Amino acid sequence: MSARYETIVRAPAERVYAAVWSADLAPLPVRVLLATRALPDALVESLTRPRDVWRRLRRRARGPITLRDVIAEGFSLLAEDPPHEVVLGVVGAFWRLRAARHDCDTDSFRRPPPGTARAAWSFYVAEGPGGTSLLSTETRVQCADDASRRRFKLYWFVVRPGSGLIRLMMLRAIRNAAEG
Repeated sequence: MSARYETIVRAPAERVYAAVWSADLAPLPVRVLLATRALPDALVESLTRPRDVWRRLRRRARGPITLRDVIAEGFSLLAEDPPHEVVLGVVGAFWRLRAARHDCDTDSFRRPPPGTARAAWSFYVAEGPGGTSLLSTETRVQCADDASRRRFKLYWFVVRPGSGLIRLMMLRAIRNAAEG
């Protein structure tokens, strides 16, 4: 399963690629969607460590969220080809209310454990005519087994519209930062 989105940016590839890493990827509507997804984990964790949870939530609400922050929160950098492409990955049971993520590096990403799926998320920048660039993002998911595939399909049916909106808003934020 995959989803791809793209936009034209009036800036050279090097500037767009730098913006992929530096832009605030989470304007307010994205923050609301991400907070909604993180709510079950935050509620459970707040029972044992309420101060840590609220401190982390306040920090996320105030500052920008960059690609480096996404990596710090559990995504792995799988590949990078500056100034054209960066690929992140994550392994987990995304369809669970408390989405259990597994630590992953390049090797463990290749072999997700049963009951999970692996997701690769990429940003690609291609030179366009007249100093423009084509910026795209793609999310690809592969489930480890048939049971996971069935669960993920139902989950994806529910979250795909919000996920697509998040990706489009991220592309807009990157475009604005590169053109700014």
